[in-house]
Amino acid sequence: MLGLQRELTYDGLRAAEAKGSKGGRRPAVPSDKTDAVRTAYLEGRFIAALARDHAVSRGAIRTAIADLLPEHTTADHEGTPAPELPVTLDMPGKVADFLRTTELEPAERAALDQGATVRRGQGYTLRVSAIPAVHRRLLDHCRPLDGIQGAPAIPAQRKARREYENRVNALVADTPH
Repeated sequence: MLGLQRELTYDGLRAAEAKGSKGGRRPAVPSDKTDAVRTAYLEGRFIAALARDHAVSRGAIRTAIADLLPEHTTADHEGTPAPELPVTLDMPGKVADFLRTTELEPAERAALDQGATVRRGQGYTLRVSAIPAVHRRLLDHCRPLDGIQGAPAIPAQRKARREYENRVNALVADTPH
């Protein structure tokens, strides 16, 4: 009796597969939005923020980006480099103010716009989450704070840029390439 039931079940599954149907629950993040979610995650967006934006659970977001998560990338793809994962750095307010007036790439602008402002005495820092490559590009954009030909550097801005540079360089030294 059990053998017949099992056989009929498998016959039904094979017939459904031949028609193109596949079993299981549909993913909460539709396939047309999966690429946008994955791109946003690689640009530094937090899982919780993505879940709020797409009105799904954090688990649904983790399922959509499962192969990008650290525990998956290191174990399954030996020999291939893991994608850079977002890191959070505090950017001095003077650097953030300068970068807001600069022309930036969309990923850089998104990282800057999504940063959280943290008050520090008279000034502030911007807590920015992005992949290390975006932090390096942001640092390159603020080189003029060191002073350029004909325009003297403002000491406080130069110090702020060096502080951010030290944080980015420490980050680069910690990540394997």
